[in-house]
Amino acid sequence: MNRLPTALADAALVVLAGLDFWLNLDDHTPYGLALGVLSCVILPLRHRLPLSAFLLCLPGSLVQDVLIAPIVVLYTLAACTRDRRLLALYAALFALITATPWPLTDVAGEECTWTLVTFVYMLAMAAAPILLGQLVQTRRDLRRQLVETEAAKEHERELYAQTVLAHERAQLAREMHDVVSHQVSLIAVQAGALQVTATDDEAREAARTIRTLSVVTLDELRTMVTLLRASGGATTELAPQPTLADLRPLVDNSGLDVRLTGELTAPDAVPAPAQRALYRTVQEALTNVRKHAPGAAVTVELWHDVAAYGVTITNGIPARPALPLPSAHHGLVGLRERAELLGGTLESGPSGDGGWRVRLRLPDRHS
Repeated sequence: MNRLPTALADAALVVLAGLDFWLNLDDHTPYGLALGVLSCVILPLRHRLPLSAFLLCLPGSLVQDVLIAPIVVLYTLAACTRDRRLLALYAALFALITATPWPLTDVAGEECTWTLVTFVYMLAMAAAPILLGQLVQTRRDLRRQLVETEAAKEHERELYAQTVLAHERAQLAREMHDVVSHQVSLIAVQAGALQVTATDDEAREAARTIRTLSVVTLDELRTMVTLLRASGGATTELAPQPTLADLRPLVDNSGLDVRLTGELTAPDAVPAPAQRALYRTVQEALTNVRKHAPGAAVTVELWHDVAAYGVTITNGIPARPALPLPSAHHGLVGLRERAELLGGTLESGPSGDGGWRVRLRLPDRHS
């Protein structure tokens, strides 16, 4: 479909160049006629071999007064050549050939002055197709640059969207573990306790069903958290988020024997990310106590020294055997990530008396 207009344009140019040759026929010798015809029929070659077409047109311009063919080829050369020194050379060569009298024996006396004038005139005429060809080349380059720029912007938008999606996935994984898994674990623990203490068979069966469903839900949640973490990165927090003021309700509603002690010197000066880290640390520690040390007494101590503040959660020996609940150990990983992002540390390990201790330390930026 694209070749038909090009072929028609080439045919029209050949006809136009032939008309120019016929109207300005000067040399009627077979040699002159052959060179003039060659200048016309060579025009379709300019697309693939513009320099060859230009050089083949010059002999016809020397022996005949033809201008259409070399001007068309000059335009094609200018549209595909980036070296402007070569274009200047082509223009000078065209002006020299067309201004030189034929036969060369005519160059004498006053004819030299007229040849110089003709040379300047032809040089100015050659500038027009060259400038037009350069303009077309620049327009083509700008169009290509616009396409490349738009493609780069589209690629940048895709990368940004992927980054945002990765952040959201990581945040969703953290919130699922910190909030949803926390609540489901509590349900499973309470159902297990009810299953052990209930005297009615129907109540025990209901408790067993609730606990089984809770365990299956935890397994699915762990799998989802793993998948989300695999595609997520550094996170930004979603609102609303817990603060230090929510610690007391968390402790009171934990269903454990918890004692909250200590306080921070200036709780209002603690940044919001640090408050969330303190809350999530206590929440995760209490969840682990319910799962791994049921019935154990827990102490939650807030503390503040010269350069840092934090919280220490210590539990004693479990009062009864722990129920087997699934765990992918993402809780402590997430807590360590939070602590590192805030420039702090998280330590966890045996307390020495059969219990377990979790200690979060965050630097005090105001000290």
